[in-house]
Amino acid sequence: MKKKDIKKLTKDQAIKDLDKLKKDLFNFRFQKINGQLKNYSKITETKKNIARLKNILETKNA
Repeated sequence: MKKKDIKKLTKDQAIKDLDKLKKDLFNFRFQKINGQLKNYSKITETKKNIARLKNILETKNA
């Protein structure tokens, strides 16, 4: 996700995306352990997107 795309999201959409990304990260970790994950950069990309969403949610709450 790009920063400008995240800023366009409403609070509810951002929360839904955050939950989805957390589930994806959980699944990526299990795939990594089982040797099924082909692209390890998905884990770091997902972590960064989670951080971006959390940051935007904090600024919208303030």
